Amino acid sequence: MEQGILNLETLWFVLIAVLWIGFFFLEGFDFGVGILLPFIGKDDTDRRVMINTIGPTWDGNEVWLLTAGGAMFAAFPEWYATMFSGFFLAFFLLLVALIVRGVAFEYRSKNPTAAWRTMWDGAIFIGSAVPALLFGVTFGNLVRGMEIDATGEYVGGFWALLNPYALAMGVASLVLFTLHGALFLSMKAKGDVYDRAVAVAKPLSVAATAVMAVAMIWSYIQADGGTVPGLLPIAAIGLLGAVIWLVYSKLFSWAFVFTGLTIVTAVAAIFIGMYPNVMTSTIDPAYSLTVFSASSTTMTLQIMSVVALIFVPIVLCYQAWSYWVFRKRVGREDVTSSVY
Repeated sequence: MEQGILNLETLWFVLIAVLWIGFFFLEGFDFGVGILLPFIGKDDTDRRVMINTIGPTWDGNEVWLLTAGGAMFAAFPEWYATMFSGFFLAFFLLLVALIVRGVAFEYRSKNPTAAWRTMWDGAIFIGSAVPALLFGVTFGNLVRGMEIDATGEYVGGFWALLNPYALAMGVASLVLFTLHGALFLSMKAKGDVYDRAVAVAKPLSVAATAVMAVAMIWSYIQADGGTVPGLLPIAAIGLLGAVIWLVYSKLFSWAFVFTGLTIVTAVAAIFIGMYPNVMTSTIDPAYSLTVFSASSTTMTLQIMSVVALIFVPIVLCYQAWSYWVFRKRVGREDVTSSVY
Protein backbone atom coordinates (compact mmCIF):
# COMPACT_ATOMS: atom_id res chain seq x y z
CA MET A 1 0.00 0.00 0.00
CA GLU A 2 1.08 3.55 -0.70
CA GLN A 3 2.92 5.12 2.20
CA GLY A 4 2.35 8.84 2.54
CA ILE A 5 -0.10 11.31 3.98
CA LEU A 6 -2.72 11.26 1.22
CA ASN A 7 -3.98 7.69 1.38
CA LEU A 8 -6.93 5.72 2.72
CA GLU A 9 -4.91 4.26 5.61
CA THR A 10 -4.14 7.72 6.96
CA LEU A 11 -7.69 8.88 6.31
CA TRP A 12 -9.11 6.08 8.44
CA PHE A 13 -6.53 6.61 11.14
CA VAL A 14 -7.74 10.22 11.32
CA LEU A 15 -11.41 9.19 11.27
CA ILE A 16 -10.84 6.74 14.11
CA ALA A 17 -9.12 9.52 16.06
CA VAL A 18 -12.17 11.73 15.45
CA LEU A 19 -14.48 8.98 16.70
CA TRP A 20 -12.47 8.61 19.90
CA ILE A 21 -12.44 12.39 20.36
CA GLY A 22 -16.22 12.50 19.93
CA PHE A 23 -16.66 9.67 22.42
CA PHE A 24 -14.47 11.25 25.09
CA PHE A 25 -16.05 14.68 24.62
CA LEU A 26 -19.62 13.40 24.93
CA GLU A 27 -19.23 10.40 27.20
CA GLY A 28 -16.72 12.32 29.29
CA PHE A 29 -19.38 14.49 30.89
CA ASP A 30 -21.66 11.45 31.25
CA PHE A 31 -18.90 9.74 33.23
CA GLY A 32 -18.38 12.93 35.23
CA VAL A 33 -22.04 13.15 36.22
CA GLY A 34 -21.98 9.50 37.30
CA ILE A 35 -18.81 10.01 39.33
CA LEU A 36 -20.32 13.03 41.08
CA LEU A 37 -23.63 11.29 41.79
CA PRO A 38 -22.93 10.34 45.44
CA PHE A 39 -21.25 13.67 46.20
CA ILE A 40 -23.62 16.22 44.67
CA GLY A 41 -26.81 14.19 45.00
CA LYS A 42 -27.67 14.58 48.66
CA ASP A 43 -30.98 12.74 48.42
CA ASP A 44 -32.86 10.54 45.99
CA THR A 45 -34.51 13.45 44.18
CA ASP A 46 -31.21 15.26 43.65
CA ARG A 47 -29.68 12.10 42.22
CA ARG A 48 -32.68 11.69 39.92
CA VAL A 49 -32.17 15.27 38.71
CA MET A 50 -28.54 14.47 37.89
CA ILE A 51 -29.45 11.29 36.04
CA ASN A 52 -32.15 13.09 34.09
CA THR A 53 -29.64 15.63 32.77
CA ILE A 54 -27.92 12.84 30.84
CA GLY A 55 -30.83 10.39 30.64
CA PRO A 56 -31.95 11.20 27.08
CA THR A 57 -28.44 11.11 25.57
CA TRP A 58 -26.04 8.86 27.48
CA ASP A 59 -26.76 5.72 25.45
CA GLY A 60 -26.45 7.68 22.20
CA ASN A 61 -23.06 8.94 23.33
CA GLU A 62 -21.84 5.37 23.78
CA VAL A 63 -22.53 4.72 20.09
CA TRP A 64 -19.31 6.64 19.42
CA LEU A 65 -17.40 3.94 21.32
CA LEU A 66 -19.05 1.13 19.36
CA THR A 67 -18.35 2.93 16.10
CA ALA A 68 -14.71 3.57 17.01
CA GLY A 69 -14.21 -0.08 17.92
CA GLY A 70 -16.01 -1.26 14.78
CA ALA A 71 -13.98 1.08 12.58
CA MET A 72 -10.74 -0.19 14.13
CA PHE A 73 -11.82 -3.78 13.49
CA ALA A 74 -12.74 -3.13 9.87
CA ALA A 75 -9.97 -0.71 8.87
CA PHE A 76 -7.06 -2.02 10.96
CA PRO A 77 -7.78 -5.63 11.97
CA GLU A 78 -4.22 -6.30 13.20
CA TRP A 79 -4.35 -3.20 15.41
CA TYR A 80 -7.70 -4.32 16.78
CA ALA A 81 -6.46 -7.87 17.41
CA THR A 82 -3.24 -6.84 19.15
CA MET A 83 -4.83 -4.09 21.21
CA PHE A 84 -7.86 -6.05 22.35
CA SER A 85 -5.82 -9.15 23.18
CA GLY A 86 -3.16 -7.13 25.02
CA PHE A 87 -5.77 -5.18 26.99
CA PHE A 88 -8.06 -8.19 27.38
CA LEU A 89 -8.43 -8.12 31.17
CA ALA A 90 -8.56 -4.33 31.34
CA PHE A 91 -11.17 -4.22 28.57
CA PHE A 92 -13.15 -6.98 30.26
CA LEU A 93 -13.32 -4.91 33.45
CA LEU A 94 -14.21 -1.85 31.40
CA LEU A 95 -16.97 -3.70 29.55
CA VAL A 96 -18.43 -5.07 32.79
CA ALA A 97 -18.42 -1.55 34.26
CA LEU A 98 -20.20 -0.12 31.20
CA ILE A 99 -22.79 -2.92 31.24
CA VAL A 100 -23.46 -2.48 34.96
CA ARG A 101 -23.76 1.27 34.44
CA GLY A 102 -26.27 0.86 31.63
CA VAL A 103 -28.33 -1.61 33.62
CA ALA A 104 -28.27 0.74 36.61
CA PHE A 105 -29.75 3.60 34.59
CA GLU A 106 -32.62 1.37 33.50
CA TYR A 107 -33.27 -0.53 36.75
CA ARG A 108 -32.81 2.22 39.33
CA SER A 109 -36.43 3.37 39.13
CA LYS A 110 -38.01 -0.07 39.07
CA ASN A 111 -38.28 -0.17 42.86
CA PRO A 112 -38.97 2.83 45.15
CA THR A 113 -37.08 1.46 48.18
CA ALA A 114 -34.02 3.37 49.36
CA ALA A 115 -31.79 0.28 49.50
CA TRP A 116 -32.57 -0.63 45.90
CA ARG A 117 -31.83 2.84 44.56
CA THR A 118 -28.70 3.24 46.68
CA MET A 119 -27.36 -0.02 45.24
CA TRP A 120 -27.88 1.12 41.64
CA ASP A 121 -26.56 4.61 42.38
CA GLY A 122 -23.36 2.93 43.57
CA ALA A 123 -23.30 0.93 40.35
CA ILE A 124 -23.57 4.14 38.31
CA PHE A 125 -20.66 5.63 40.26
CA ILE A 126 -18.43 2.57 39.78
CA GLY A 127 -19.54 2.12 36.18
CA SER A 128 -18.52 5.70 35.47
CA ALA A 129 -15.28 5.94 37.47
CA VAL A 130 -13.71 2.67 36.27
CA PRO A 131 -13.98 3.46 32.52
CA ALA A 132 -12.86 7.07 33.10
CA LEU A 133 -9.69 5.70 34.71
CA LEU A 134 -9.07 2.75 32.37
CA PHE A 135 -9.46 4.71 29.15
CA GLY A 136 -6.68 7.03 30.32
CA VAL A 137 -4.49 4.04 31.23
CA THR A 138 -5.14 2.49 27.81
CA PHE A 139 -4.17 5.55 25.82
CA GLY A 140 -1.22 6.19 28.12
CA ASN A 141 0.16 2.79 27.14
CA LEU A 142 -0.41 3.55 23.46
CA VAL A 143 1.70 6.70 23.82
CA ARG A 144 4.38 4.99 25.89
CA GLY A 145 4.59 1.87 23.73
CA MET A 146 4.00 -1.76 24.63
CA GLU A 147 5.92 -5.04 24.62
CA ILE A 148 4.99 -6.29 21.15
CA ASP A 149 7.04 -9.10 19.61
CA ALA A 150 7.91 -9.93 16.02
CA THR A 151 4.59 -11.73 15.48
CA GLY A 152 2.57 -8.67 16.51
CA GLU A 153 1.56 -10.18 19.86
CA TYR A 154 1.58 -8.32 23.17
CA VAL A 155 3.82 -10.23 25.61
CA GLY A 156 4.03 -7.83 28.54
CA GLY A 157 1.23 -9.13 30.76
CA PHE A 158 -1.53 -7.27 32.59
CA TRP A 159 0.56 -5.70 35.34
CA ALA A 160 2.96 -4.14 32.83
CA LEU A 161 0.04 -2.02 31.66
CA LEU A 162 -0.25 -0.49 35.13
CA ASN A 163 3.01 1.41 34.84
CA PRO A 164 3.35 4.79 36.59
CA TYR A 165 3.02 6.85 33.39
CA ALA A 166 -0.16 5.08 32.25
CA LEU A 167 -1.65 5.40 35.72
CA ALA A 168 -0.86 9.13 35.69
CA MET A 169 -2.73 9.40 32.39
CA GLY A 170 -5.61 7.45 33.96
CA VAL A 171 -5.83 9.81 36.92
CA ALA A 172 -5.71 12.78 34.53
CA SER A 173 -8.62 11.43 32.49
CA LEU A 174 -10.59 10.61 35.65
CA VAL A 175 -10.25 14.12 37.08
CA LEU A 176 -10.77 15.81 33.71
CA PHE A 177 -13.99 13.89 33.02
CA THR A 178 -15.23 14.65 36.53
CA LEU A 179 -14.68 18.37 35.93
CA HIS A 180 -16.37 18.04 32.51
CA GLY A 181 -19.39 16.49 34.25
CA ALA A 182 -19.56 19.20 36.90
CA LEU A 183 -19.57 21.90 34.23
CA PHE A 184 -22.24 20.02 32.28
CA LEU A 185 -24.41 20.01 35.41
CA SER A 186 -23.84 23.74 35.78
CA MET A 187 -25.49 24.14 32.37
CA LYS A 188 -28.23 21.51 32.67
CA ALA A 189 -29.30 21.46 36.32
CA LYS A 190 -30.96 24.06 38.49
CA GLY A 191 -31.54 24.53 42.18
CA ASP A 192 -29.39 22.75 44.74
CA VAL A 193 -27.75 20.46 42.19
CA TYR A 194 -26.63 23.47 40.18
CA ASP A 195 -25.24 25.18 43.30
CA ARG A 196 -23.27 22.10 44.35
CA ALA A 197 -21.98 21.50 40.82
CA VAL A 198 -20.68 25.06 40.67
CA ALA A 199 -19.06 24.70 44.08
CA VAL A 200 -17.26 21.46 43.19
CA ALA A 201 -16.17 22.77 39.78
CA LYS A 202 -13.88 25.32 41.41
CA PRO A 203 -11.46 22.92 43.17
CA LEU A 204 -11.84 20.40 40.34
CA SER A 205 -10.63 22.95 37.78
CA VAL A 206 -7.45 23.49 39.79
CA ALA A 207 -6.96 19.73 40.34
CA ALA A 208 -7.54 18.92 36.67
CA THR A 209 -5.00 21.52 35.58
CA ALA A 210 -2.42 20.15 38.01
CA VAL A 211 -2.80 16.49 37.06
CA MET A 212 -2.96 17.30 33.34
CA ALA A 213 0.24 19.31 33.65
CA VAL A 214 1.95 16.34 35.30
CA ALA A 215 0.66 13.93 32.66
CA MET A 216 1.61 16.14 29.71
CA ILE A 217 5.08 16.98 31.04
CA TRP A 218 5.63 13.29 31.78
CA SER A 219 4.66 12.58 28.18
CA TYR A 220 7.69 14.56 27.06
CA ILE A 221 10.05 13.01 29.58
CA GLN A 222 9.15 9.33 29.70
CA ALA A 223 6.88 8.34 26.80
CA ASP A 224 8.76 5.85 24.63
CA GLY A 225 6.11 5.47 21.96
CA GLY A 226 7.09 8.12 19.45
CA THR A 227 7.20 11.89 19.27
CA VAL A 228 4.82 13.87 21.43
CA PRO A 229 3.61 16.79 19.25
CA GLY A 230 5.16 19.90 20.72
CA LEU A 231 2.44 22.50 21.21
CA LEU A 232 -0.66 20.35 21.73
CA PRO A 233 0.13 19.11 25.27
CA ILE A 234 1.10 22.67 26.23
CA ALA A 235 -2.16 23.91 24.72
CA ALA A 236 -4.10 21.35 26.79
CA ILE A 237 -2.55 22.69 29.98
CA GLY A 238 -3.24 26.27 28.88
CA LEU A 239 -6.87 25.51 28.10
CA LEU A 240 -7.40 24.07 31.56
CA GLY A 241 -5.68 27.08 33.07
CA ALA A 242 -8.27 29.20 31.27
CA VAL A 243 -11.01 26.97 32.72
CA ILE A 244 -9.95 27.99 36.23
CA TRP A 245 -10.47 31.66 35.36
CA LEU A 246 -13.76 30.95 33.58
CA VAL A 247 -15.13 28.93 36.51
CA TYR A 248 -14.24 31.59 39.07
CA SER A 249 -15.72 34.21 36.72
CA LYS A 250 -18.95 32.17 36.62
CA LEU A 251 -18.72 31.65 32.85
CA PHE A 252 -19.64 28.00 33.13
CA SER A 253 -20.78 27.41 29.55
CA TRP A 254 -17.46 28.70 28.25
CA ALA A 255 -15.64 26.63 30.85
CA PHE A 256 -17.44 23.54 29.54
CA VAL A 257 -16.36 24.42 26.00
CA PHE A 258 -12.77 24.76 27.14
CA THR A 259 -12.72 21.41 28.96
CA GLY A 260 -14.10 19.92 25.76
CA LEU A 261 -11.31 21.57 23.78
CA THR A 262 -8.83 20.18 26.29
CA ILE A 263 -10.11 16.68 25.59
CA VAL A 264 -9.93 17.28 21.84
CA THR A 265 -6.39 18.63 22.10
CA ALA A 266 -5.10 15.84 24.35
CA VAL A 267 -6.53 13.01 22.26
CA ALA A 268 -5.32 14.66 19.05
CA ALA A 269 -1.83 14.87 20.57
CA ILE A 270 -1.93 11.15 21.33
CA PHE A 271 -2.89 10.15 17.79
CA ILE A 272 -0.50 12.59 16.10
CA GLY A 273 2.28 11.34 18.34
CA MET A 274 1.56 7.73 17.41
CA TYR A 275 1.40 8.19 13.62
CA PRO A 276 2.36 6.29 11.51
CA ASN A 277 2.34 3.66 14.24
CA VAL A 278 -0.87 2.29 15.69
CA MET A 279 0.91 0.08 18.24
CA THR A 280 4.51 0.93 19.09
CA SER A 281 6.81 -1.87 20.22
CA THR A 282 9.21 -1.17 23.08
CA ILE A 283 11.05 -4.42 22.29
CA ASP A 284 12.14 -3.36 18.80
CA PRO A 285 10.79 -0.46 16.73
CA ALA A 286 10.76 -2.80 13.73
CA TYR A 287 8.02 -4.83 15.46
CA SER A 288 5.67 -1.84 15.67
CA LEU A 289 2.35 -2.00 13.83
CA THR A 290 1.81 0.88 11.43
CA VAL A 291 -1.25 2.19 9.63
CA PHE A 292 0.09 0.44 6.53
CA SER A 293 1.07 -2.94 7.97
CA ALA A 294 -2.08 -3.27 10.12
CA SER A 295 -4.68 -2.09 7.62
CA SER A 296 -7.33 -3.89 5.63
CA THR A 297 -7.30 -4.06 1.83
CA THR A 298 -7.76 -0.96 -0.30
CA MET A 299 -11.15 -2.23 -1.46
CA THR A 300 -12.37 -2.55 2.14
CA LEU A 301 -11.24 0.98 2.98
CA GLN A 302 -12.90 2.34 -0.15
CA ILE A 303 -16.24 0.75 0.71
CA MET A 304 -15.98 1.97 4.30
CA SER A 305 -15.27 5.49 3.07
CA VAL A 306 -18.41 5.56 0.93
CA VAL A 307 -20.55 4.23 3.79
CA ALA A 308 -19.07 6.76 6.22
CA LEU A 309 -19.65 9.61 3.78
CA ILE A 310 -23.35 8.72 3.60
CA PHE A 311 -24.22 7.82 7.18
CA VAL A 312 -21.91 9.88 9.43
CA PRO A 313 -23.58 13.23 8.55
CA ILE A 314 -26.99 11.66 9.23
CA VAL A 315 -25.89 10.44 12.66
CA LEU A 316 -24.34 13.81 13.51
CA CYS A 317 -27.52 15.67 12.52
CA TYR A 318 -29.70 13.32 14.54
CA GLN A 319 -27.54 13.60 17.63
CA ALA A 320 -27.40 17.39 17.37
CA TRP A 321 -31.19 17.45 17.06
CA SER A 322 -31.60 15.25 20.15
CA TYR A 323 -29.44 17.61 22.22
CA TRP A 324 -31.51 20.54 21.00
CA VAL A 325 -34.78 18.82 21.95
CA PHE A 326 -33.53 18.04 25.48
CA ARG A 327 -31.74 21.36 26.03
CA LYS A 328 -33.82 22.60 28.98
CA ARG A 329 -32.53 22.60 32.55
CA VAL A 330 -33.73 19.97 35.01
CA GLY A 331 -34.71 20.69 38.61
CA ARG A 332 -36.36 18.95 41.54
CA GLU A 333 -39.81 20.09 40.43
CA ASP A 334 -39.33 18.11 37.20
CA VAL A 335 -38.87 14.77 38.96
CA THR A 336 -41.26 14.96 41.92
CA SER A 337 -43.69 12.26 40.76
CA SER A 338 -43.81 9.13 42.89
CA VAL A 339 -42.50 6.94 40.05
CA TYR A 340 -39.45 8.10 38.07
